[in-house]
Amino acid sequence: MLKKVLIANRGEIAVRVMRTCREMGIATVAVYSELDRDALHVRLADEAYALGGSTAAESYLNTEAILDAIERSGADAVHPGYGFFSENTDFARAITSRGVTFIGPPPEAIEVMGDKISSRLAAERAGVAGVPGRSETLNGPDEVVAFGNEVGWPVAIKAAYGGGGRGMKVVSSADEAAAAFESAQREAQSYFGRPECYVERYLTWPRHIEMQILADTHGTTLWLGERDCSAQRRHQKLVEESPAANFPDEVRRAMGEAAVKIARACGYVNAGTVEFLYQDGEFYFLEMNTRLQVEHPVTELVTGLDLVEWQLRIAAGEALPFHQDTIRREGHAIEIRINAEDPAGGKFTPSPGPITHLTAPAGPGVRLDAGYLEGDTVSQYYDNLIAKLVVWAPDRDRARHRMLRAIEETRIEGVATTLPADAIILADDDFARGTHSTKWVEERLDFTGIAPVGAAHPGDADGRIRHDVVAEVDGRRVQVALWLPEGAAAPSAGTSTSKPRRQHHAGVVGSGSGSVTVPMQGTIVKVVVEVGQSIEAGETVVILEAMKMENAVGAERSGTVTAVRVAPGDAVSAGDVVATIE
Repeated sequence: MLKKVLIANRGEIAVRVMRTCREMGIATVAVYSELDRDALHVRLADEAYALGGSTAAESYLNTEAILDAIERSGADAVHPGYGFFSENTDFARAITSRGVTFIGPPPEAIEVMGDKISSRLAAERAGVAGVPGRSETLNGPDEVVAFGNEVGWPVAIKAAYGGGGRGMKVVSSADEAAAAFESAQREAQSYFGRPECYVERYLTWPRHIEMQILADTHGTTLWLGERDCSAQRRHQKLVEESPAANFPDEVRRAMGEAAVKIARACGYVNAGTVEFLYQDGEFYFLEMNTRLQVEHPVTELVTGLDLVEWQLRIAAGEALPFHQDTIRREGHAIEIRINAEDPAGGKFTPSPGPITHLTAPAGPGVRLDAGYLEGDTVSQYYDNLIAKLVVWAPDRDRARHRMLRAIEETRIEGVATTLPADAIILADDDFARGTHSTKWVEERLDFTGIAPVGAAHPGDADGRIRHDVVAEVDGRRVQVALWLPEGAAAPSAGTSTSKPRRQHHAGVVGSGSGSVTVPMQGTIVKVVVEVGQSIEAGETVVILEAMKMENAVGAERSGTVTAVRVAPGDAVSAGDVVATIE
C-alpha cells in the first residue's frame, strides 16, 4: 500500500482525497500558493510545502515547484485531483520517471484521451460514434466558419486538452467565429496550459450522460453506472444525479459497454469517466476525462464504493475484488455545486471574497464536501467551487425534496453563491419530470427574481438597503426584512444586517455617469475599445477574467470613449473605473 501521497491540487478535491487517505492510514502532503497559505487543505494535511506565487501558472501549474515538493517530502505517490495537471501527459511522465506513483491512468492513456481529438479517433476505432466534428485542431476562425456552413449552425469550439466546459464556446453564426475562437483559446491556455481547440456540431436538445468506469492493472474494466449532468450554464455543470431519469436500461447497458470498450482501447487504468450526449434515443461519444470527476460522490452514494479509495488501491497494484454483475446501484443521489457566483438575473457572475458566515446542512442522507470554512477567502485566481452538497434517498423524488430542504438549511455569507439558482432548478417541473437538457437552464429558466446579494430591492430606486430583522409577534419568532435608506441606523438587537454590495453583472454595469466600472476583482485580458471610438449602450468595453471565467464588461450608455485606463494583464478590483464615455 502507498505510504505518503502528495495532492497536487487545492480546495475541495484536495480535502476529499486527504480524508480517504487518513482513513486508510496514508500520510498526506499538501502544496500551496501564497494565497492558500492558510487554506483548509493545508490545515488538514500532515505536511505542507509552499509553491510560491499567486496565480495558477505560478503555483499549481508550476511543475518544477511541485517536483521539488515531492522530493523534499519523500512522497511515494501523487494524486492530481481534477483540473490543473490532472490530465497533463507531461506532468504524469515527470512523476513516473522519478519512480513516484501517479494516481491515475498511464501517461499513454492520458495522451490519447486527454487530447479530445485523438480520443474521438480512439472511440471510432472502438466502434463508438462521436458527435459529428473535425478530428484535428483548428488553425483559425475561418475553419470554424467553413464547418458551420457545412453542417449547420450553431457549432461548438472546444479546448483540445481540456474538459468540464472550460475553453468551450458556442458559435451561432459566422460573424461570431473570430471572437469565440480567440476567447476559447485564451480560456484553454489559462485553465489547461494548452491553447489548441477543435470544432464539432452543437446538438439542439441533448442530455449530458456520463459513465463512471474503474480499471485495474489485472485486466478488469468495469462500468459502475451513469450520471446525468444536463443542468448546466456556460457549459459548466450545476446539478448532477445518478441514476439518470427516464433513461432506458437497455441504453444504460449499451452505454456502459461502450465506455468499457473505449477505456480498453487506450489501455486505461484507474478511475475515469466516459462522457456522452444523449438525444432521441441515441448516444454519441463526447470525451473521456482521465481523472476523478467533480460529481463522483453521486456514484459513491448509489454504489456504496469510495472511488478515491479504489484509485489508491489500484495505483498500489491491487485487483478489483468485484465484477460487473455484482455491482449494485441503490436509491438516487443528487449533487449541486455551490459556486461563488452571483446568479442574479441569470448572469452567474464570479463573486470572490471572504466567507463571513457558513452554516452547513445536516440530517439523513446529506453530505457536504467543502474546500472552505467560515473565515476563508475565495480567490479570484482559482476555480469558484466552494463546496458540493450531495444527498441520497430511496427514489428520485424524495432525493429532490431532500436536496431542497438541505439548500434551505445552508447559509453562506460574504460571497454570492449559486444556491438560489440551484433551488429554482430543483423545484422546476421540467427537472422534476426529467425532461431538461444541457440548454434548458439558459433557455427556459427565469432567474430574474434573484436579487444581487445585499443589494437594494429590485423595485426600490431610492437606494434603500435590506436589513433582516428577527422579531417576536405574539410570542412567535419571525424574521422580517426592513428596507431602510442607505446610511440609516440598522436595528441593533437580534438582527442580521446585509452590507451594501455592488451588483454583479457580466455585461452592463455602472451608474449611467459614463464611468465604466468592473463588478469584481480580476485580470483584464482584452480591451475592446480605444479613445475616440463611438460606442452603443451594451457593447463590450473590456473582457475581464475572474475565477477562470471570462466576463464581458459593457457600456451602460452610448457615446464616445474619452479615456481607457487599463491594458491587458492589469489586475483590477471591484468598482475600478476602466474607461469613460461622454
